[in-house]
Amino acid sequence: MKRKHGQKPEYQLRIARERIAILFDEAEKAAKENKDRAKRYVQLARKIGMRYNVRIPHDLKRKYCRYCHNMLLDSRRRLKKGVLVVECKSCGASLHYPYKGKRD
Repeated sequence: MKRKHGQKPEYQLRIARERIAILFDEAEKAAKENKDRAKRYVQLARKIGMRYNVRIPHDLKRKYCRYCHNMLLDSRRRLKKGVLVVECKSCGASLHYPYKGKRD
């Protein structure tokens, strides 16, 4: 069966997803001691995602600042009218995520 041009084989996409997950795990571990190393791991994970056209999972995407690529371990989090506002302490950027409260 012929492969479509421009698409990577499924096994390469699976490996890329695994590597992204591993790099984010390592970034979380390294963020406590060495922020530069954690930032590099996040940048590598993003680069792998772009190269193989693989989306970074939703839960991992919220763990880093999309502007400076630092991990958001020491960030300020606030709830405002159905929106979670996360402020990065490294660059001061505010990230807004929709939030639904618990249903009764």
